Order: sequence, then C-alpha cells, then structure tokens
Amino acid sequence: MSNAYLWVKTLHIVFITSWFAGLFYLPRIFVNLAEETNAEAYARLLGMADRLFRFMTILAVPAVLFGLTLWLYFGIGAGDVWMYAKLFFVILVIGYHHTCLSLLKKFRAGIINKRSAVWFRWFNEVPVILLVIIVALVLFKP
Repeated sequence: MSNAYLWVKTLHIVFITSWFAGLFYLPRIFVNLAEETNAEAYARLLGMADRLFRFMTILAVPAVLFGLTLWLYFGIGAGDVWMYAKLFFVILVIGYHHTCLSLLKKFRAGIINKRSAVWFRWFNEVPVILLVIIVALVLFKP
C-alpha cells in the first residue's frame, strides 16, 4: 500500500465524516425553523442553515472527488457489485443534499408551511440510514 493511497483514503474518510455531520445537523435546523414563530429567531436559524449548507457543500466536493480517486485511480472496488451498490447510495446522498438546498430555498421564501416539524424529524433520519448502508457495503463487500 502506497502512502498516496493511504492519504487519499484518509482524506476521503475525513471529508465524508464532516459532510455527514452537516447532513445530520441541517435537517435538525429545519425542525427548529418549522416550529419557530419569532421572526428574529427564524432569521438567525435561517442564517445558520445557509452557512451550514455552504460549508457542507464545500466538504461534499472533495469527499466525492477523493472517493472517485480511490475507485478510478487506485482501483478500489473496480468491477465489484458492492461498489456499484455503494455508488447508487452515494447518488442518493447527493440527491438528499440537493433536497436540503431545495427545502432551504423554501424556508427562505417562507413557503414551507406544508411540512410539519414531525416530517422534518423523519427527514432527519434519512442520512443515518444511507450512511449505515454505505458503510456496511464497504465493510462486508457482499
């Protein structure tokens, strides 16, 4: 194993972990936004959500790029069924990330009233499930 491989793998894990921290927390802010009635508190939460989303996106890009480097340059999982399953779930994570952006835009526009705080609590569980599936695929390589 080369040092380059170990560094790319390390950075991939660090950026994935950091990205998911944001994916876990942003929907929690959405829960608070859905419940908030005070305009000042709502504006503060919205600002937090905006900054977190920007930071999450900055973390997501290298996470995906380092993962692609592991796959395409170092051949990790090349041709293996588990890798294609993992990539499917990674695409779902990217879709979830974009769904968060769509919801954030709706909160900014004040048109989110169709979703309850309970809905956002359930929405908050999606990245946990996706992460468990992805990690299981990487570790068990079925």
